[in-house]
Amino acid sequence: MKVSFSAIGRIRSPFHHTEGMPIQPSGAKDVEGTVEVDAMYAAGLADIEHFSHVTLIYIFHRSEGFDLKIKPFMDDSVHGVFATRAPRRPNPIGISTVALLKRNKNLLLIKGVDVLDGTPLLDIKPYVPEFDVFQVSSVGWLDKKQQQAKTWKSDRRFGSE
Repeated sequence: MKVSFSAIGRIRSPFHHTEGMPIQPSGAKDVEGTVEVDAMYAAGLADIEHFSHVTLIYIFHRSEGFDLKIKPFMDDSVHGVFATRAPRRPNPIGISTVALLKRNKNLLLIKGVDVLDGTPLLDIKPYVPEFDVFQVSSVGWLDKKQQQAKTWKSDRRFGSE
């Protein structure tokens, strides 16, 4: 089965290198960026400014190859790639939920951005807590480590510069 996508825009951030950048939006709480939606898709942004948060779906464009077993950020043990949020994946797709501060035509000012500058944007979805928040009973190996995402920074283990 062949599946293909085209970028609808780019995410702009202050991060030009993977090393030292936040690994999750919780670690980029005060980092502002911009979503530049291509002009041909701008009409699709109608009414998005009424949402306080949006989920960005994007490509890890500097990720090369993948391993099915990896040593992720925040752990010294090996895990299956699908039990992690690591960028080197069979399909290098990422998601980040960010605060939407303002819309100006085809530009969205966002806060909480944790991606590299120039990241190709695939889609935007409004964040709706009733749809997107679940009471969970387990977060696997991240159970005692999830708070570390607020301070942990990326290194070069999942991509080249």
